[in-house]
Amino acid sequence: MKRRTTSRGCDSKPLKLAADGRADDFAMLAWAIAHPARVHIVRLLIGRAACVCGEIVDQLPLAQSTVSQHLKILKESGLIQGEVDGPKVCYCINSRRLREFKALVAGL
Repeated sequence: MKRRTTSRGCDSKPLKLAADGRADDFAMLAWAIAHPARVHIVRLLIGRAACVCGEIVDQLPLAQSTVSQHLKILKESGLIQGEVDGPKVCYCINSRRLREFKALVAGL
């Protein structure tokens, strides 16, 4: 069977993008949720006021150490916040940072 090809014209004019300091921020936030476990954690925390690490571990089919690594990445991005409460760490979503991320996605 012969493949049919179509010729689509591309605009070959050089594209000039404005310098946007938000690109690095967007990339960092996108990377922070680029793993299904981290998406699950963010969704879990969006629906709750706060969550202890052990409760998050119970919701995922992952080892506690793996969940802790995912939480660390999310915390470094600013999407979540963690507060030490004795031997436990209680996490919550950072609503302001989540709104910023949504605005960056909408700006694409």
